[in-house]
Amino acid sequence: MAIEDKIKELLNKREEAMLGGGQKRIDSQHKKGKYTARERIDALLDEGSFEEFDMFVKHRCHDFGMEKKSFLSDGVVTGYGTIDGRLVYVFSQDFTVFGGSLSETFANKICKIQDMAMKNGAPVIGINDSGGARIQEGVRSLAGYAEIFERNILASGVVPQISAIFGPCAGGAVYSPALTDFTIMSRENSYMFVTGPKVVKTVTGETVTVDELGGPNVHGGKSGVAHFVAENEEEGILLIRKLLDYIPQNNLEEPPLTECDDPIDRMEESLNYFIPENTNKPYEVKDIIYSTVDYGEFLEVHQNYAKNMVVGFAKYNGTSVGIVANQPNFLAGVLDIESSRKAARFVRFCDAFNIPIITFVDVPGFMPGTKQEHSGIILNGAKLMYAFGEATVPKITITLRKSYGGAHDVMSSKQLRGDLNYAWPSAEIAVMGPKGAIEILEGRNISKIEDEEEKAKYIEEKESEYKEMFANPYRAASYGYIDDIIEPRNTRFRIIRGLQMLTTKKVVNPPKKHGNIPL
Repeated sequence: MAIEDKIKELLNKREEAMLGGGQKRIDSQHKKGKYTARERIDALLDEGSFEEFDMFVKHRCHDFGMEKKSFLSDGVVTGYGTIDGRLVYVFSQDFTVFGGSLSETFANKICKIQDMAMKNGAPVIGINDSGGARIQEGVRSLAGYAEIFERNILASGVVPQISAIFGPCAGGAVYSPALTDFTIMSRENSYMFVTGPKVVKTVTGETVTVDELGGPNVHGGKSGVAHFVAENEEEGILLIRKLLDYIPQNNLEEPPLTECDDPIDRMEESLNYFIPENTNKPYEVKDIIYSTVDYGEFLEVHQNYAKNMVVGFAKYNGTSVGIVANQPNFLAGVLDIESSRKAARFVRFCDAFNIPIITFVDVPGFMPGTKQEHSGIILNGAKLMYAFGEATVPKITITLRKSYGGAHDVMSSKQLRGDLNYAWPSAEIAVMGPKGAIEILEGRNISKIEDEEEKAKYIEEKESEYKEMFANPYRAASYGYIDDIIEPRNTRFRIIRGLQMLTTKKVVNPPKKHGNIPL
């Protein structure tokens, strides 16, 4: 065969591979409002940067007549490219080929880029659109999933891993995204569950729709499986690109530093009057975040899950930070099981990838009640304490208002190795609020007073004394637990100066294989 014919054969095979499962199935994908695997990669990566691997791979199955039908690439497109000039590895499942189901060779392709990402220290982005394991391959398909899972585990905390769910993700397929750092679901067409509605109906008798069982609203708001819910695939892809702007390539690098002309000493006068005089009145903590970060840009993570805690990424003078903040606008900012887990996982991600943590505190305590206790608020609250205490990245804490009880300790206190602990003049740092404290401290004396008017006056006096003692940050500052009491309008400046001072911070945890976090 002449070289011209060989080249023609190559080009023909490339054309065949580019069609995936064929034009008819591509048209069907488009009718559902979904892009193809390669279209998604083209939208995600810098133009012309994608280099594909294993385009000519086919499955090796000879059971159930599978030897009679095969497609080049075998249902997943893999390779590498760049996002804003930075190297990333990517795989994109192709629903037009056997419904995107995973075979042995399909898994091998994904494992190859996972291994390359670890060798070269670059993020892995997986775009999921799959019916699950390829049933015809049986245990080989299951083994393929396990190979991927093992690499997800080994890569955790070494290179960033991001999963996008742009279609079905069911059965064993869900565990790879669950092991990655961030999961994005599109509101259109995506769902995740271990067992589908038919199995649920058979086993439990419960009738449930696909969306009710594992749709984006469920995982974005109830389970917390999805960190982001995008309106569509285009927004999901933009979210991935935006997310990477805050994250380093691997655990040995610093996060990307960007140029910033937002003044370091920009003052927000409104912050001086932001905290309500009534300590029980709620306010929007995100307004404080927007007021202090560069250009008011804040990428919130888990926006609709555990809303009493706000977490996300921002920049101060071009430096990436992770922000953790109690939200007085929802459940008074109390710590419960969901909010503790949400913040703990975020803190651990930031610590793994050298991202400083800024904590805004306004917490009245832990959520009381049998539901929380029986569901393990003790263990879950301890997760957040463990995460903050273990973290060695720069940590700056600003106490805005309440910081009561054990929740004070948990929220990046000085004793959990907070580097800089500041407080606004409105801060209240105590074991509990005045009402509860006086009931305990003065209970006997109060019970002896028979006259109700006199009793009310006595309680008011004692509460006033307690407030004078603890409803301010000065007692904590007198012990050095608060490094400085700052004017609210100067918050941005003080955070940036603190981050500059902490750039050379070096803290090493005791040598060990790994800790035993209270899971």
